[in-house]
Amino acid sequence: MVVVARKLAALTVVTCLTLACSRARAPEPTASTSTDAAAPTAEVTPDAAAPVTARFVAPPPEVCEASPEVHVHVGPRAPWSGAPLRVLAVTDKRVAGELVVETEAGEVLARTDVRMGGPPYHFAVEIASAPPGTVRARLRQSECEGGVGETTRDIKVAARRPWAATKAPADVAWQVRGSWTREHENVFSAWIERLFDAPLDEAPSWAALHDVLRDPKRNILHDYLGAGEDSTHAQKIRPDCADLPYFLRAYFAFKHGLPFGLGECTRGGGGQPPSCKGLVSNLDPPAHSKPDAVGTFGIFLRTTVADRAHSGSARAPFDDPSSDFFPVPLTWDALRPGVVYADPYGHVLVVAKRIPQTADHAGILLAVDGQPDGTVSRKRFWRGNFLYANQPELGGPGFKRFRPMASARGSVVRLGDADIQKRGTWGELSHAPGKLGIEAFYDAMDDVLSPSPLDPSRAMTEILDALEEQVKARVTSIENGRKFLASGKPTATMPEGPEIFETSGAWEDFSTPSRDLRILIAIDVARGLPARVARRPERYAMPAGKAVADVQRELEAALTAELARRSVTYTRTDESKQALTLAEVVERAPQLEMAYNPNDCVELRWGADPKSPEASTCRAHAPAEQRARMAQYRAWFKERRRPARK
Repeated sequence: MVVVARKLAALTVVTCLTLACSRARAPEPTASTSTDAAAPTAEVTPDAAAPVTARFVAPPPEVCEASPEVHVHVGPRAPWSGAPLRVLAVTDKRVAGELVVETEAGEVLARTDVRMGGPPYHFAVEIASAPPGTVRARLRQSECEGGVGETTRDIKVAARRPWAATKAPADVAWQVRGSWTREHENVFSAWIERLFDAPLDEAPSWAALHDVLRDPKRNILHDYLGAGEDSTHAQKIRPDCADLPYFLRAYFAFKHGLPFGLGECTRGGGGQPPSCKGLVSNLDPPAHSKPDAVGTFGIFLRTTVADRAHSGSARAPFDDPSSDFFPVPLTWDALRPGVVYADPYGHVLVVAKRIPQTADHAGILLAVDGQPDGTVSRKRFWRGNFLYANQPELGGPGFKRFRPMASARGSVVRLGDADIQKRGTWGELSHAPGKLGIEAFYDAMDDVLSPSPLDPSRAMTEILDALEEQVKARVTSIENGRKFLASGKPTATMPEGPEIFETSGAWEDFSTPSRDLRILIAIDVARGLPARVARRPERYAMPAGKAVADVQRELEAALTAELARRSVTYTRTDESKQALTLAEVVERAPQLEMAYNPNDCVELRWGADPKSPEASTCRAHAPAEQRARMAQYRAWFKERRRPARK
């Protein structure tokens, strides 16, 4: 899972807040990314600014689409009456209506008028066991009459389970049956959205990607090939953040017999951005294989893909012709599920859902990410935990889509920018976002997600929601560290210098320098909101009749009260519970500048005063040599910056 906000100061997506990827990360810029750091030098005089009247513009009503361009996707690939039948109707057009699946005799097997996404929009139904014979899927538009704009597909359902090809193909990871089309891309987006869907007030997390893929209620491609690939022969699929978009793309391609490949990229460094060359694909002889197709696919993910995908892969410059991704414009239509966000400092996220702005809440973007331990989770994205920078040495950060792949003469080729722009089949390509500075990027994202001004109190609430979510995620990470200490395993080795942010082993798994740096930035954003509203009142729906200075004071008071009201609970060394208000967490920001070492007790990692009752249960301290180096590195956290890679 994400709310970026300028008017609201909060945006939402899925991001890794521990040590981003397990691969090496690029340096962050030295400039602070707190809300106030990059404010324009020309300020509006608060009391002279005219208030903005709150005005929410509802989307236009649906109309009858004579040519809705609906694609009906059916799973499994060869339906049979003993297996669940999953039907998905997907289109780029905003149609309203009903998806119905019925027998030839007119018996309704399933129906739904629930539309998700947008765009692509989709309707989905599942039938536990369809009767043998022919069933018909029909999407009828509620705004049309006389069958206008109706889409149908007849589906043959076998009486018995058909034979499924389970033997591994010779010399390839999987055979290619076609090339990527717009229909495939739309189904891919709908699949991603449904796979990670959950109520907004939840923070779903899975121990590994395979836990999601094995859930037939989430995965509309579950056992799509009929080979038990998600059940009896399910593979262990555990990507980190850099692997996650590639694993998802490869999984979808494997199911549909589509080409898949990835370039071999550098990570950048020494003042140079990442660069890519070549293309390793599913049509190359696999380095390792199994007798069965599903096993060979699993090995392909764990070796060929995992060995090559890293944080530099998604950060290749926008104009790199050998990159695996192309940049998209910052528009609602372009930021669809399946789009990748390349963090300029090495983290990678996959957009999972967008929730349009309403009169009651800001627009929201949710995304999923992978963690070094294989965990996949959905989080809100906002400025406090989602960083952006535009420096040539960082490569091309931002939102991107996978380049379409095609097969030609027994090999896989990726489409270049010219082909993508010429055909216009896979969405818009735009290098314009690459020219945006930090403030312009967040302004643009806010305009996309929340085009109408927001109530400042609601903006504050959403910022605090995101901060609270972030602190709760840290509770889990610190608890993992407590269990590490309790296990009696050897002291975690602390890397030198910038390597504390990008290493492997126990330090990577249980330390929290990246997470803590982001929380410190998030604290700055929350603290700075009242002043931000005063500086930029035109971004907010200011209460009528109130001076901006008065609104600022009210926000400051409300912020203080709300921070004191919200709380989290962590487990101390002796397994007793300790509650902390968000106000206490914010007050402990200076202590959190040196709270990331997994060799310290959890009490110290939560910033407890060593002489306090809270810290009385502490039983572990990092070695003096490590504490000395932490003091040396403290400036990075105090100044909210990542050091340059060596």
